[in-house]
Formats: sequence, C-alpha cells, structure tokens
Amino acid sequence: MTIDEPSSGDAFTVDDFDRLTVEVLAAWRSGVDRDWSVPAGTLEWSCWDTADHTIDCVFSYALFLASRKQDDYPPFGELHALPEATSGDLVDGLLAACNLLSGTIRAAGPEVRAVIFRHPQPTTAPAADFAARGALEMVLHAHDVCVGLGVAFVPSADLCRRLWEETRRWPTMDSAESTEDPWSDLLQRSGRARVN
Repeated sequence: MTIDEPSSGDAFTVDDFDRLTVEVLAAWRSGVDRDWSVPAGTLEWSCWDTADHTIDCVFSYALFLASRKQDDYPPFGELHALPEATSGDLVDGLLAACNLLSGTIRAAGPEVRAVIFRHPQPTTAPAADFAARGALEMVLHAHDVCVGLGVAFVPSADLCRRLWEETRRWPTMDSAESTEDPWSDLLQRSGRARVN
C-alpha cells in the first residue's frame, strides 16, 4: 500500500517540522529543572521515559526513511538514553534526533519512498511525509511531558492545522471533523483531552 502526495499546496513540510522542533525544545527547556520522574500527563510513563520514547520515535523515522525499505521496518531495536542521562541530556537528544530526521528528509530525492507504517499492512510514503510522521509523535508526547512538568505548551495553530490535514490521509487515522482549534483536534484524535 502507498500514501500519495497531498493534493493541496498546504502540506506539512520539513520546514514546518523544524519550526515545531524549536517550539517543543523551548517548552522542554523551560521545565528542565523540574522533576522529570513524575507521570507525563495521563500516561503511566514518567516525563523522563516519555521524552526518551519521543527521541526514539523521531530517530526511528529517520532510520526508516534512510533504509529505503519497502516491505517492513528495518530490523533494529529501540534507541534509549543511558540511565544517568539528565533532563538536559534528553532535550539535547531530541534536538539531535530531529536534526537527523530533518537532514534525512532533505537529502532524499522526490522519488524516494520507504515504509512509514507497518499496520494494518506495510505502507510506503514519500520522504516529505516523514516530516508529519515525526512531528505528530513529537508534538503529542511533548504535550504529555509538559502537562506532567506543569509547563505551558501550545504549538502554533498554522502548524497544527497543516499537521491535522496531512495526517488525515493516513490509514491509521480516523475521519474526525476539524474545528477552529487544530491543536485540540490533534489532542482529541489521539485520545487526549482537548485543551481549554
């Protein structure tokens, strides 16, 4: 199965991913001195564990795209921070993973495709789609961490709107209707509470 290029000119781009990265990193840095052992929002994971997972997700999408595999994800395990890593190290780790994904997308030609989903069946997509794939995981888990830390985080509405529209084409997403609040729409679609 394949995901085709978006039909509109308002796709979520790698430049959008870079902008969102800056916003997430700023939010996490503002809470770097807080207790990252507390639960991340409604998750059972701590803020530390959720940040660690976020880094792995973003790194993994760079690996998937760089592999150019068409039939399945590359057969490698997860990337994890060492136990002694600090919250500041996690922020730096996310920056590194985001730079890897951004650079991998930019280096790929327009003909490059790779597996972006494995369920319900292996699905390939063009390199540009990996920006939205990494962004969605990053922004949702950034929210979880920020809720746990008590740090304000509301990503730019234009980025959320394009991310919402881009991800509607994916086989794993429902067809929920959007409202005038694209950030709350993204949260609700992922099973999280809408922001007030």
